[in-house]
Amino acid sequence: MIVFSMLPSRVIRRLGVIGFLLCFVALGLLPFFGTDFGKGAVRWYGLGFASVQPSEFLKPGFIVTVAWLISANGQINGPPGRLWSFIITMLVVALLIIQPDFGQACLILFGWGIIYFVAGASFILLAALALMVLAAGSMAYSYSEHFAKRIDGFLSPDIDPRTQLGYATNAIQEGGFFGVGVGEGQVKWSLPDAHTDFIISVAAEEYGLFLVVLIILLFTWIVLASLIRLLKERDAFNRLAGSGLVAMFGIQAIINVGVAVRLLPAKGMTLPFVSYGGSSIIAMGITIGMLLALTRVRPQKDIGDIFNGR
Repeated sequence: MIVFSMLPSRVIRRLGVIGFLLCFVALGLLPFFGTDFGKGAVRWYGLGFASVQPSEFLKPGFIVTVAWLISANGQINGPPGRLWSFIITMLVVALLIIQPDFGQACLILFGWGIIYFVAGASFILLAALALMVLAAGSMAYSYSEHFAKRIDGFLSPDIDPRTQLGYATNAIQEGGFFGVGVGEGQVKWSLPDAHTDFIISVAAEEYGLFLVVLIILLFTWIVLASLIRLLKERDAFNRLAGSGLVAMFGIQAIINVGVAVRLLPAKGMTLPFVSYGGSSIIAMGITIGMLLALTRVRPQKDIGDIFNGR
């Protein structure tokens, strides 16, 4: 994160595009060389000493690439960036659905939509895209048993205490305002993925609502401070890429917390910098490093200083 935060925006753009291309190829090869680690979805490469999830590293590169294409669209003799960004987005979404990973696919669509919106897309176009997403979700519900099961579980008024949502809900209730004490929580011993997808439930049980609210306020401050800074940004690429990166950071946190408190259907999404996971933490560090580089205040020289070589 620190290294990326010190790079100029043009280097961020180049590294982002190169990283996206490499991760896109890695994502395409997952069905042939990837592994599911017994979870039913082929999302990782097993390296023996560690595992790598290409989709995590693809996200910051994807945002930078799409921002570059759309910002270049308005330049004289520039590429048809809006069209190419749409094609790239659909290809990435298709590869993610094959895994299947509907959550990451939705996150990619959301990131592209935010960039397109900031670039000045019409409301009618965005509404049409939203209808397309709803239609795709309806098809996924009809043809994917895995997807349908999660939606049905979310819509059901009853919570099975033996399911992930049941354990998570019970942990939050047990924690109260100040929690049961550090290390005293019991849900982490029975809740699958307690250290990743449901880490906020563990925090709520052991530290209480007090810590959960602090975490939410911290994420909110990061997102709002970044957006306020981006409102003053004059460079189109920096503004679009920064908006996409901070939006993806924020929506990932919202999804993780929303699932734990049953506001959203169950989805394997880590809480940035809180959940355990090497790929997620490193990729999120790259994301925030890029965001810091794009939002860093750059001193402006006076025209006299430029001519005088200062």
